[in-house]
Amino acid sequence: MTDRTLPRPLVMLLVAAAAVIALAGIKAIDAVVGPVVLALVLTIAVSPIRAWLTRKGAPAWVAVAVPFTVVMVFLIGMVATLTAAVVELAVLVPSYTDEFGRLVTQAQLWAAEHGISPQVNKALQSLNPAQILEFAQGLVSGVMGVVTSLFLMVVLLLAMSLDAPIISRVMAAAAAERPAMVGALTTFASKTRRYILVSTIFGLICAALDVVALYFLEVPLPLLWGLLALITNYIPNIGFVVGLVPPALLALLTGGFRGLVLVVVAYILINVVVQSFIQPKFLGDAVGLTTTATFLSLIIWAWVLGALGALLAIPLTLLVRAVLIDSDPAAKWTGALVSGEIPRK
Repeated sequence: MTDRTLPRPLVMLLVAAAAVIALAGIKAIDAVVGPVVLALVLTIAVSPIRAWLTRKGAPAWVAVAVPFTVVMVFLIGMVATLTAAVVELAVLVPSYTDEFGRLVTQAQLWAAEHGISPQVNKALQSLNPAQILEFAQGLVSGVMGVVTSLFLMVVLLLAMSLDAPIISRVMAAAAAERPAMVGALTTFASKTRRYILVSTIFGLICAALDVVALYFLEVPLPLLWGLLALITNYIPNIGFVVGLVPPALLALLTGGFRGLVLVVVAYILINVVVQSFIQPKFLGDAVGLTTTATFLSLIIWAWVLGALGALLAIPLTLLVRAVLIDSDPAAKWTGALVSGEIPRK
């Protein structure tokens, strides 16, 4: 009998092509996929509240309304705080035009003394107060975009909250017939909750310490930069750098190079120590992804879904792993390459 099995290189090429097509399709409808995934992650995050209320015998509507209210209070509070702070930033930036010009002049004089004027002047040409103002205005527009899409988020969260008890019963009933898939999805939900919980706790710690440090260093809008530090804590690998750049630049405008150095040192002492040395000990194997897989997931999902993809890179990758790898017992070695854990025989 003729062996009609496709050659493995051809299978790999077909899989890669299918992945590219799927990602391109998701990117084409990112305005829908992003809010859907965010609503799913938030619904999973508050599912222990719903389970606790159910065990206590609370009415069905209470078990739905309480988790939904918790999520909405969190979202509305964060959007409101971010909106107020960003609007204040847009008003504040133009007042530093003179200081910016003085720093540019100092940089040009320093470059002339060291014989590197052409290179420095070329770099400085791309920087001007108008661009900084445009950046601030872009932040305002981005926040307003989040506010306008909040209605979609409310509808999705409400729908998922209403369907959550039904999904739980379906999963329990399907466990006997599809144990691998149900187990994979259950593990995904558990790891996602732990990842969000640990990241949120340590993000709040870093944000609070950052706000205190920026307040004593007299950097304007410390609350905004603390909130930014909390949000960027969910971005793997490069989140710390993203959260550092804006307050460091503002410290340069208000306190010169000394202020810049102090902010950078403070952020390194707070964020690097907490996120690189303390947080991983509590996070443990919640993620189950190698460093390479985590970084690649950040690049891919940020390209597909933009900033929201960067924030949801870990949950999205965990979901893909659950559906495509963990649900297939034959793919245990593929899972080992992604997680770095050698499967048991």
